[in-house]
Amino acid sequence: MTFIDILALSWNTVRSNKLRTGITVSIIAFGIMALIGIITAIEAMNQSLYENFSILGANSFSIRFKERNVHFGGPPKSDLKKESKAGKKERNSNLGRIITYDEARLFKVRFDFPATVSISKFVSGNSTLFFEQIKTNPNVRLIGGDEHYLLNSGYVLEEGRDFNKLDIESGRNVVIIGSDLVRKLFKGKALYALGKVIRIGTARYRVIGVLKERGASSFLALDNIAIITYNNVRRVFQNEGSYSITIKTKNFQQMDAAVGEATGIFRPIRKLSVTDTENFYVDRSDSIVETLKNTLRYVQYAAMVIGIITLIGAAIGLTNIMLVAVNERTREIGLAKSIGAQSVSIRTQFLWESILISLLGAAFGILLGVCVGNLFSMYLKTGFVVPWLWVGAGVGICFITGLVAGLYPAVKASRLDPIDALRYE
Repeated sequence: MTFIDILALSWNTVRSNKLRTGITVSIIAFGIMALIGIITAIEAMNQSLYENFSILGANSFSIRFKERNVHFGGPPKSDLKKESKAGKKERNSNLGRIITYDEARLFKVRFDFPATVSISKFVSGNSTLFFEQIKTNPNVRLIGGDEHYLLNSGYVLEEGRDFNKLDIESGRNVVIIGSDLVRKLFKGKALYALGKVIRIGTARYRVIGVLKERGASSFLALDNIAIITYNNVRRVFQNEGSYSITIKTKNFQQMDAAVGEATGIFRPIRKLSVTDTENFYVDRSDSIVETLKNTLRYVQYAAMVIGIITLIGAAIGLTNIMLVAVNERTREIGLAKSIGAQSVSIRTQFLWESILISLLGAAFGILLGVCVGNLFSMYLKTGFVVPWLWVGAGVGICFITGLVAGLYPAVKASRLDPIDALRYE
């Protein structure tokens, strides 16, 4: 028999035993569905992470101050007890020292790396905004920024304009608001909101810009934001907090060089000697994403374990079913051998029956897994995700599973004596 004949015969045998085939295919399909489904969901989460953290961008980083109660390197904890009082006093004076307005401005002037620098200051996370008789919930993020804040934070204007130099230098009362605030205060009419005067606390601000909607996020409240200039924060609000500096490079490959340049420039501005520990830290947005992705990787490992355990059970079940098939078809095997069928043909037929059953399980499992995983991507509002690498791996794993599970029954069938097989009842 040719290979095509053997394959056709194997397929017809698989089709003729629908119940047995269906049960085995279901076991394999659920194992692959668990694996592909969880992997697809993780891919969707990874995509959502990159989209959500694009508020800083994969090619951006921020310079922030170190708080006193956070250990960011320096002497080990075991050495702190041995530290002299003078050394401890000097270290504590460095830690917890906020980044001042003058330091942030001086850094922006001195940093000549090909990158965009923005200065910002967090004012409040529970502000309330008023327009006539309408007010928002007390959960609005109020940020002081500059003319590059929108670009470095990944925001895009839908209507209106960005801050100009006069807005920044004078600190006049102008504000850019997010889409959530437009819905709450202006019934979603972005164009109508332009030029209107709203109230933040006791101060009145004119709306000069409206941001495009970033979309609902399971990680960050992106659209519930109001942005004023950092000089306006200095003039209007009694806020003693630290300033933040965000640097956005042209591409990801420049990140390491930009971080090194920024650190070298900012150390003298912070009046640090060569031996002093840095009293600020660099917050790379790509490191945040990678940290979360590493956490998700453990979930991926768990999915692999679940899938492998299920496939081992499916392989055992498939082996058992193939052994039963050998016993049921003993007379058929004896008849085939008596008319000239070779042992290799019998062995190949049973192997392909096992492989075809396993590949059917892979097909249904992959289809169900991708659908289940993309239910999660719909919840996160990311695009349709297909983990092609794992789809290929799933097919390969099921092929090997079918091959291994069918090997012993196939060998057993090929070694049957034709005379004994014909006498079998």
